[in-house]
Amino acid sequence: MFTGIVEERGAVVAVEQLADAARVTIAGPLVTSDAKQGDSIAVNGVCLTVVDHGDGAFTADVMRETLVRSSLAGIAAGDAVNLERAAAVGQRFGGHIVQGHVDGTGELVSRAPSEHWDLVRFGLPAHLARYVVEKGSITVDGVSLTVVEVGPDWFTVSLIPETLRATTLGLREPGDRVNLEVDVIAKYVEKLAGPHLAAEEGDRR
Repeated sequence: MFTGIVEERGAVVAVEQLADAARVTIAGPLVTSDAKQGDSIAVNGVCLTVVDHGDGAFTADVMRETLVRSSLAGIAAGDAVNLERAAAVGQRFGGHIVQGHVDGTGELVSRAPSEHWDLVRFGLPAHLARYVVEKGSITVDGVSLTVVEVGPDWFTVSLIPETLRATTLGLREPGDRVNLEVDVIAKYVEKLAGPHLAAEEGDRR
């Protein structure tokens, strides 16, 4: 589990394309400072397992499902990526519950810089729109953010200077693809409440 508070902006060192997967090596001195084989590190919001590490970098395998569902299919050597180690028990919880299980991708539609923050609009896949609410939480490329406004196929967030400096969101431009993870609590509520709401609707008919 993660919190969506990016610890480090790392860089892709190498990408090895395999038959139905990819092996990526990523430089991140901070997140690898205490890394062990089998540890989890979120890369642009995708939970990956460390299979090797050394010299301030780690290697992880990315399976086909992850490549299909996330933007990791398009990463290349030299790309900047957001990195976060799995949350430790007892630490402050600065963001929200983030699983590192990407629900889909969106597209950066526009950004409007102001003196103290950027207002950024992202395209939102229709099947995820019902989980996104104004002032709720959403994860974009591994960054825990608060939704400012939401429409049928878009949402906006405000990015403070620290987020622009410390994460890849300061580098993103219109047309760029980003990973999205909606609040898992909303999905559980839907699953648990759905049958009861359907039954009540049937009783009223």
